Amino acid sequence: MSLRLSTAPHIRSPRSSTRLMVNVLIALTPSAAFGVYNYGLKALMVILVSMASAVLSELLWQLITKRPVRIKDCSALVTGMILALVVTPEIPWWMIMIGSAFAIIIVKELFGGIGDNFLNPALAARAMLLASWPAVLTSHIDIDGITKATPLAEGAYSEYSYLDLLIGRIPGVIGETCKLAIIAGLVFLILTRTVTWRIPTFTVLSAFVMAWIVGLDPIYTVLAGGLIFAAAFMANDYTTSPMSVHAQVVYACGIGIITVVIRKWGSYPEGATYAVLFMNLLTPLLDRYIPHKVYGHKKVKEEKAHE
Repeated sequence: MSLRLSTAPHIRSPRSSTRLMVNVLIALTPSAAFGVYNYGLKALMVILVSMASAVLSELLWQLITKRPVRIKDCSALVTGMILALVVTPEIPWWMIMIGSAFAIIIVKELFGGIGDNFLNPALAARAMLLASWPAVLTSHIDIDGITKATPLAEGAYSEYSYLDLLIGRIPGVIGETCKLAIIAGLVFLILTRTVTWRIPTFTVLSAFVMAWIVGLDPIYTVLAGGLIFAAAFMANDYTTSPMSVHAQVVYACGIGIITVVIRKWGSYPEGATYAVLFMNLLTPLLDRYIPHKVYGHKKVKEEKAHE
């Protein structure tokens, strides 16, 4: 008898990785569609270039390194689409291509490919782009094409209502503005059991509570910026999030709290990107010290108690 060993993510489900990735693409579609509706063809071009670059980077790397070609699992498409949705529609095409290649080759493939990366590839690429070209990544336009301050910018809190934040009547990146579109995608992921409800729920709840504690408007804090998008589509990444229920709660609360701390005391108004990446780094520790219950563990303990 032979055993087949494989790397993470280990999902107890009859569905394939491809099916799960397709579900994520479907869930991202409302946010992408609203972004194209808001910003026009330039947003669509950013999305298409980012996705194509991600797939091409993965294909070329796997051919060059003579590894099995796995572009059919659609994970590169997901990475490219998420990256496109968290950048401005004004980003140059060559810059988004660099971001996609960085996400796939540096963050994903160099560490072994799908299931082996320790950071969310799209978020890591966004952080790299932000550090390299901050002026481009932080320049946002509204639906009329006018450059304006985002809802998280200093002094902008009085410019936007809760309704504006909810329906996306605000400047921002391509896919993070309309919270209704994001929530619709998240509901689809939860109903199809593609992701757990715990991580997005506790991420948002912890941010709400932390904002109230430090004197910020909790509702505005949750609805502004990329917190809900990160909670729905990036914090839930199979490879970079913990396995056990309790570890997931700690992980999610860490994201929410760190996001608010950065927004309150940091020089950069948006903290969701770095909050998720920081908790990605802590995932191995959470899995080690808050482990998932091993099958049969309770039964063994009971048998020893009766001896």
